[in-house]
Amino acid sequence: MKEKERERTRKKESVKETQKMKGISIKVKLLGIILPVVILIMTLLVGVSYYISRSIIRNYSRNLLSSSISSQASQIKGWLNENLSAFQMVKQMIEQTSPDEEQLQGILDAYCGYHNNYPQGLYIADENGTLITAAGAGKTEADPVQSVWYKEGLTRWNMGFTSAYTNEAGEEVISASGILNDDSDTVKVISADLTLQRISIIVNSYIEMDQAQAFLVSADGTFIAHHDNTLISKKLSELNDPFMDHVAAKIEQQDFELAEIDQNMTAMAQIDGTDWILVSYIPIEIIFSDIDTVRTSMLVIGLISALILAVLVERVVHMVIRPVKKLTNVITSMTDGDFTVSMQTKSSDEIGIMSRHVEKFIVSMRAMIASIHEVSDKLNQQAGNSDVISGQMYDASRQQGISMRELNETVEQLSLSVNEIAENASELAMIVADTKKAGDQVNDRMQQTVEVSKHGKADMQHVGSAMDDINVSMGKLQQAIDKVGKASGEITKITGMIGDIADQTNLLSLNASIEAARAGEAGRGFAVVATEIGNLAQTSANSVHDIEKLVEEINSLVKDTITQTEESVENINDSSRLVEGALATFDKIFNNIDDVSGLVQEMLVKVGEVDNVATNAAAISQEQAASAQEILSASETMVTQVDSITGNSEGVSEGAKELKSSAEELYGQVARFKTKKEAGVQ
Repeated sequence: MKEKERERTRKKESVKETQKMKGISIKVKLLGIILPVVILIMTLLVGVSYYISRSIIRNYSRNLLSSSISSQASQIKGWLNENLSAFQMVKQMIEQTSPDEEQLQGILDAYCGYHNNYPQGLYIADENGTLITAAGAGKTEADPVQSVWYKEGLTRWNMGFTSAYTNEAGEEVISASGILNDDSDTVKVISADLTLQRISIIVNSYIEMDQAQAFLVSADGTFIAHHDNTLISKKLSELNDPFMDHVAAKIEQQDFELAEIDQNMTAMAQIDGTDWILVSYIPIEIIFSDIDTVRTSMLVIGLISALILAVLVERVVHMVIRPVKKLTNVITSMTDGDFTVSMQTKSSDEIGIMSRHVEKFIVSMRAMIASIHEVSDKLNQQAGNSDVISGQMYDASRQQGISMRELNETVEQLSLSVNEIAENASELAMIVADTKKAGDQVNDRMQQTVEVSKHGKADMQHVGSAMDDINVSMGKLQQAIDKVGKASGEITKITGMIGDIADQTNLLSLNASIEAARAGEAGRGFAVVATEIGNLAQTSANSVHDIEKLVEEINSLVKDTITQTEESVENINDSSRLVEGALATFDKIFNNIDDVSGLVQEMLVKVGEVDNVATNAAAISQEQAASAQEILSASETMVTQVDSITGNSEGVSEGAKELKSSAEELYGQVARFKTKKEAGVQ
């Protein structure tokens, strides 16, 4: 039964250990490491590629934008120089030929509608305000001398462009003007207008970079050309646009370097020969739109590649791990004690070499476990026999030790009892001696008590006689008080009669006074007598009233006295009965004291005899106590020896149990290992 229980426990522990060791498989771990690394590498490659591509495209766009704005500036400069050369040629022709007014008009008319850039041709104004234009030009000036083109033309001999302005026709234009030297005494300025809308077309038509935009501004930030014609002649600062504000700041600082302004790649170039600045820009999101598409495509391709790679890695890992998994199962079975398994492989790699060495280990372990199994059987049998013998020895020595301890406890109790008897006997002898002395004193006291009780008995008899006399006196007092009560009743009746007489007398006095009053002078003396009789009657009535109050108080006191007398009589009767009871009790006490006195005499005789016996018993008890001490000392020595023997036996028994336990454990450990397959198990 123990073997089966041990085997079940071992299997449970083995199952728990196996479950604990299973954890995550190598395949999952490898996939968990390889796949994230591959995904991370592909993500990094896509990120690096995107970053490099973005940098290349950024540099390319910067170069293209720089090239575009340089080309635009050159084109605009060539266009301006072309027009300016045409104007300068006309100016030189007029200056060289010095035509008259008719010839001059013919020259101006010839250039009217000659070119789309300046359809109105050229015109001339002198210092007197005279304006000479082509016949079909339709240009008018109320005060040419105050116009922009005239004022700026006076500043130069060669023709040059003015700043943008609005002419009297409401058109946004710039003019090419200069002093006309025709050898006359009048200062003249020749000029030709170019519309800003035409310049805007020229500016926007020369843009080489797709989806880029450009505008032309003067040094003070005034728009000269823009694809939005409504902005022409307005200043950059009037738009309340952050991009335009940054452009105006850079123009003010004369900083024309290519830069990214508010998510726009911006290039600037100054047009030679003018104070104009050409600004070309393109939103960065347009530049990188294609690369963002490429990035998304690369991410999708990378994700698909990662999935394909994950499947390939899983298959490769599975093929590589399969022999390892088989080897793991064999090692797990060996860990559970099953050496009936075998490991056969044809592979020559590291796993194949490991498998062949594991097979050799299994064969050697089978032989060793079989040998250990035989030795453990023999050792288990010998340990069982040793355990039985040592157990018997231990039980015998333990039983002997128990018996010796019981004997020792008995002897110890006997010694204590003898010592207590000796001590009690000595104390008894002393107590008996003291009792004899006390008995003599008690006898003397008893004799005195007898004499005192005789006198007390006589006194109690006198008290009883006195209580009888008091009882008789109280009876007489009660009778006297009763008589007083009756007398007060008679007095009350008498005072009632006197009161009635006083009332009648008072009434008669009143009637007499009335009659005397009727008699007049004749009855005056009778009226005085009647008045005195009335006063006497009133005085008598008052005295009767006072007597009644005194009688009432006397009656109240008599009643209280009667009540107290009755209570006193009852108390005296009770006291008399108690005195009689006390007298009877005292008689019994006297008789008992007399009897006790006789018993005390007899007790004194017996105590003398007990004193002699207690003295002899004390001496014998002392001798027995000394003998018990010697027996107790010998018993303790035997108990010590038996404890030593029991301890040694217990050590032998524990050693035998440990040996048996070790043998059983060895047998159980060896029994886990299977070296032969069970019948019916393949």
